[in-house]
Amino acid sequence: MSASTSTTAAASQDACYISLLGLAEYFRTSQPPNIKKCIQCLQALFTFMPPSKVEARTHLQMGQILMAYTQNIDLARHHLEKAWSISEPLANFDVKFDTASLLAQLHLQTDQNSNQAKAMLRRAVELSQHNVYWHCKLLLQLAQIHASDREYSLASDLLAVGAENADEAGATYLKVLFLLSRAMILMIERKTNDVLALLNSAGQIIDNNIPNPHQKEYLKVFFLVLQVCYYLALGQVKTVKPSLKQLQMSIQTIMAPNWPSDETIFGANQLEMFVWLPKEQLYVLVYLVTVSHSMMAGYMDKAQKYTEKALTQIEKLKQQEDKPILSVFKVILLEHIVMCRMVMGNRELAIREIAAARDVCLAAPQRSLLRRHSAQLHCLIGLYSMSTSFFEHAERQFLVCVSETNERDLKLFANLNLAIIYLRTKRDTDLKQILDAVSSENTNTYSSQALMGGFYYVQGLHAFHKNSFHEAKRFLRETLKMANAEDLNRLTSCSLVLLSHVFLSIGNSKESMNMVTPAMQLASKIPDIHVQLWGSAILKDLHRMSKDAQHEKDAYANHLKYSENLIADQRKSVQSSHHELVNWFHGDPPVTSGPPTTTAVAMILPDSSAAVGPVPVIASTSTGMQQAIQPVGQYGQFY
Repeated sequence: MSASTSTTAAASQDACYISLLGLAEYFRTSQPPNIKKCIQCLQALFTFMPPSKVEARTHLQMGQILMAYTQNIDLARHHLEKAWSISEPLANFDVKFDTASLLAQLHLQTDQNSNQAKAMLRRAVELSQHNVYWHCKLLLQLAQIHASDREYSLASDLLAVGAENADEAGATYLKVLFLLSRAMILMIERKTNDVLALLNSAGQIIDNNIPNPHQKEYLKVFFLVLQVCYYLALGQVKTVKPSLKQLQMSIQTIMAPNWPSDETIFGANQLEMFVWLPKEQLYVLVYLVTVSHSMMAGYMDKAQKYTEKALTQIEKLKQQEDKPILSVFKVILLEHIVMCRMVMGNRELAIREIAAARDVCLAAPQRSLLRRHSAQLHCLIGLYSMSTSFFEHAERQFLVCVSETNERDLKLFANLNLAIIYLRTKRDTDLKQILDAVSSENTNTYSSQALMGGFYYVQGLHAFHKNSFHEAKRFLRETLKMANAEDLNRLTSCSLVLLSHVFLSIGNSKESMNMVTPAMQLASKIPDIHVQLWGSAILKDLHRMSKDAQHEKDAYANHLKYSENLIADQRKSVQSSHHELVNWFHGDPPVTSGPPTTTAVAMILPDSSAAVGPVPVIASTSTGMQQAIQPVGQYGQFY
């Protein structure tokens, strides 16, 4: 065959490839897409015995199509594995990296463990060292998997390598993404000093070395989210306010109508085709951290308002595209609002909302959300069980929570509430054992200021029940010092009302009144029905002692109103079908039925002589952060 004939044949074959690819894309982008014909066009390419690179790319495209538009996972795997085997030995051929990334995703979807995905990505990372874009993208993907498996040190090391590579390539924006992602991992590990150093380093680069104003704003939001979470994890509600205000202003800037699309901002330079979260998801996340702050500060009405707005936004985004991260946000929001509802004494809505969180967890592929949030769900059910006086159920729920979680703050929270159960049920030996354990575990370790304040409060409550009033005052003054320093309003109100009861018990009615008055004022703002119930009982006694009949009558009327509200709500909650969740101790939670609701849950019902509401902080935020570490958004065409 002559050279010209050979050239003509090659050109004709190339024309066939191009025509078939064009047809495939036409059918894929038709409205509606004709995926069957798209696949047929790609399949037809193989009949022409294409060169290795064309064959590998076509197998990759077949795998992409099958994963995106069909349920035929086995066939998708076949094509991707074929693409990998052909492309792996070929030099300067990016198809191998795209294929490895997709195969890793597929392994995670279908396999019981992540080992195959990790092995695939490790090999691809090794091969991609001379391709900065793919090397960084694969490092981020591998770090995400290690973080999801709670292998935080490995994830942190990979992110450190990514930051170095980005720095060597002069990709400053990408370097900051790696630094902030690593700070997030270190925050989950509770390495607070390292977190602070990384945040300071990243913050300086953002301020001084990011010329693109739009990318700068995105990085600032990422930075401020981490800064806010850092302070909230320390229980520093007052300290965090300036950062939270900056974050809220920054997200408003990004959500403004004249702000460019994410594709425009991140689509030009290959080394800038990365974004932590799209702006619509960032918007929800800012609502979430605002809810967390409002709850810790004791502003339950604000927390409820922001939760409702966030949930509405999540539903809008789910209608456009149901991304897994949206379910993560929804579960964390529900966990927060459940706690708020319990403080407000609304247990019937509370148990419905726990059921709603359960439904979101069960709907996630391979029960991934349930695995991560099972401990939190048991903790919430434990709180609900306490509030309805199902103490045996509550104890078992908290013990399950402690056994299932490695989150130290969540363990501490559950153990403090276990201590309250033992206090209420007069199990002094168990109470002493758990308080000693909590004390020894948290003496020399990082802990939330809110939780440690709660620990002193429980010790004060214990001393009060032992009639050790001097000791009770000492613990409660320590609690008040910590609560007042950071505007932890619910902890303040609980401590004040208990101090009031201490002074009442030793006959100091003046000091008792000085404590109960601000306690009731704070409780009405929160609003905390349990402190109001307790405070009204103390006020009734104080007014009787001072022979103030009218004020005694008013206090008694208020006490009766709070009691009746709680009793009525108790009746509704235990009659709810969702109340059956108190009997869930292992495996998947039972499916219960009941009328739909929009938000909700309840907290602990004390008798009028003992405010033993759960420790006033959120259960945990790090689970959500762990699942949000995904700075791997690439903008571009499907093919």
